[in-house]
Amino acid sequence: MLIRRETAVGRCMRQSRATGFLCLRRAWGVASVLALACFCLPHAHIHAQDETPEEKGLRIASEASARNEGFGDFSAGLTMVLRDRHGRESVRQMRFKVLEVLTDGDKSLFVFDQPRDVQGTALLTHAHINTQDDQWLYLPALKRVKRISAAKRSGSFMGSEFSYEDMSPPEVEEYTYKYLRDEPCGELTCTVTEQVPLDAKSGYSRKVVWQDADELRTWKMELYDRKGSHLKTLTLSKYQQYLDQYWRAEEQTMENHLTGASTVLHWTDFRFRTNLDDSEFTQTALRRVR
Repeated sequence: MLIRRETAVGRCMRQSRATGFLCLRRAWGVASVLALACFCLPHAHIHAQDETPEEKGLRIASEASARNEGFGDFSAGLTMVLRDRHGRESVRQMRFKVLEVLTDGDKSLFVFDQPRDVQGTALLTHAHINTQDDQWLYLPALKRVKRISAAKRSGSFMGSEFSYEDMSPPEVEEYTYKYLRDEPCGELTCTVTEQVPLDAKSGYSRKVVWQDADELRTWKMELYDRKGSHLKTLTLSKYQQYLDQYWRAEEQTMENHLTGASTVLHWTDFRFRTNLDDSEFTQTALRRVR
């Protein structure tokens, strides 16, 4: 879900190697140093109408990524509401925190506080730029840290409609992109793009993403399984802005069209730049979470 990192030059070079895209002379602004970036600012001599749909899709994803850089760290409270196809609910309380890593993917940690049968369960993720993310699940009943293999990342996260893959911060370099169209979304105008995972072990064949044209906030995402069927839809709402820059959705709903079940995440108490330490995001620290 969340965060991007690293310099524009490094990203663009990796993107070109991974996907075959040429380094475009267009807007990105991924880092404070732009002189050698692969994307020039919107006032570039090359106009938007000269872009291919693939180039435009990549530019939009890169700009959205750039706008979310530099937050340092943040934490939040989280209520997870699971609903089955008959409307029956179960509720879980969690804590979440993220440490930005400029030279690699970010580190994130979910810790369950309630109900008692899952209290202390924790998911640690170390996202990476061009390699598989590392994920570990701590199960307090077994007093054991379990590594989530790449083949199992498409599995359900703690019985929810979110997979382990969904809980890992995405990276621009992990997908190819294609601009599809612009269309109204509520009172806003949204840009619709297609994202295709490069990871052959991803649980998805593609994602279709709706982002508003002004702030590039994601409002809806359609997720398609490996057979190409529309498996799930994620909707985001109740955005709030922090530090005059960073937008966070206070509500996220994942609906499974195959099972009729859904999971709602209610986010509260966002706190930025609280000096989280790297030592809090280790396998050893997982065993000490309270």
